Amino acid sequence: MAENEQDIQVNLDETTQEEPIETPMERFFYHQRRALEETGKALEALLPPDFRRHGGAASKEFARGFRVLVDAAIDELKKVSEKEDPDEAAETAEEAQADDEGGNDDKDNPSTTGKTKVKVKLDD
Repeated sequence: MAENEQDIQVNLDETTQEEPIETPMERFFYHQRRALEETGKALEALLPPDFRRHGGAASKEFARGFRVLVDAAIDELKKVSEKEDPDEAAETAEEAQADDEGGNDDKDNPSTTGKTKVKVKLDD
């Protein structure tokens, strides 16, 4: 077995001259990656070219379909988040009117909740 490992090391040195593989774990992962690549090539060789072409086209269409679905969901979420609660809109209008009349001076009483308020309903 050691003789076989030396042959592999020689072959490794010939194929990967940029970075020598030094540790046994690095050699193990190198061989596992190569085995996976070769297995993929073997399976690909079993399939006819038309099957691969149509399978690739089907994968692209599948991804495009999900992209349309996700984009539509994002648009709906944006619409919902931009919608205002009717009660909140009335309160905001009253606050704006009070600000215009001078009843609420922002310099004297700065807002502690920011520009928007969140209304939370709790179930009893």
